[in-house]
Amino acid sequence: MTAPGGGPTTPGQMVELVVVEDLKRTQIVQYAGASGDFNPLHTDEPYAVTVVGYPSVFAHGMLTMGMVGRVLTEGWGHGAVRRFGGRFVAQVWPGDSLTARATVQSAEDRGDETRIRLAVEGVNQDGRVVFDGEAEVAVPR
Repeated sequence: MTAPGGGPTTPGQMVELVVVEDLKRTQIVQYAGASGDFNPLHTDEPYAVTVVGYPSVFAHGMLTMGMVGRVLTEGWGHGAVRRFGGRFVAQVWPGDSLTARATVQSAEDRGDETRIRLAVEGVNQDGRVVFDGEAEVAVPR
């Protein structure tokens, strides 16, 4: 069985979506402008490298989470998401590509809808998990 957005509803099934290829510094700075978070770790290359010692600026955690969350809206629809959270496991750097995965953990009928619990993760081009989370979506029965 699949949801109206095409996402699976059977435990063990997974949706996978490439959410960004070759993340650009410009995208990180655009997110800073949209969010109001101008922490120099995300926007100021000389600061991130020489003052803090990182190899470069890196994406905001919430930018990563937002990109990974696309697997939910693409798979089950914008109005289906009831809960989404997680933790940031590793930085996302300029040039990284991310794939988001959502795996059905359980499905519970609740009257006129089915609530689907999902394990969600974001993985970079090297296979490293950068975001580890969970979500719940609702689909009409």
